[in-house]
Amino acid sequence: MRVAVMGTGHIGGIIGRACAGAGHQVVFGSRTPGSDDAAGDSEATVADIAGALVDADVVVLALPGPAVAAFVQEHAGSIGGTLVVDAANNFGGDGPANSHDAIVAVPGARYARAFNTLGFENLAEPMFGDTNADMFFSAGEADRDAVEALIEAVGLRPVYVGDGAHDVVDGVLRLWFALAVGQKRGRHLAFKVLECPAG
Repeated sequence: MRVAVMGTGHIGGIIGRACAGAGHQVVFGSRTPGSDDAAGDSEATVADIAGALVDADVVVLALPGPAVAAFVQEHAGSIGGTLVVDAANNFGGDGPANSHDAIVAVPGARYARAFNTLGFENLAEPMFGDTNADMFFSAGEADRDAVEALIEAVGLRPVYVGDGAHDVVDGVLRLWFALAVGQKRGRHLAFKVLECPAG
């Protein structure tokens, strides 16, 4: 897949480099592409934001939450008809925690919610001993495989919670903060779904 990653900080950088390492064609969108080293030693490239969006199969939004609305307004023509994976969180604002409404208002844009429920430390180190952490996500059924592929590229186990279930995903984020920050258990903390074997 051609993946455009908007945001070159911790979250965007980790996702983009991991996806490039898994064989996806990754382009980081940056306001300062000439001096941005988000690609590191991966096969990813860095372009200006408009250039990164050209022909993208998937757009991963790893921007600060308050910046998403302006991004969507400016680049609506480029994300129409595209799968947009919302990894941005809007903390402490008056608006919603996610960017669902802004994105689905763009004709043809398809919304998925993922990569927002764990601290970046867990994306960088998704293994806990021999067990990889789970990443809960929501997406339309037709986009489920694409989002799962991105999550697996980072080394996490995808756990699908359904179409339109972005509020459920955001509930996992609130649980993570309650434990990792509120109870001071530390940011390298993740979740695992346990299932009994059939039969």
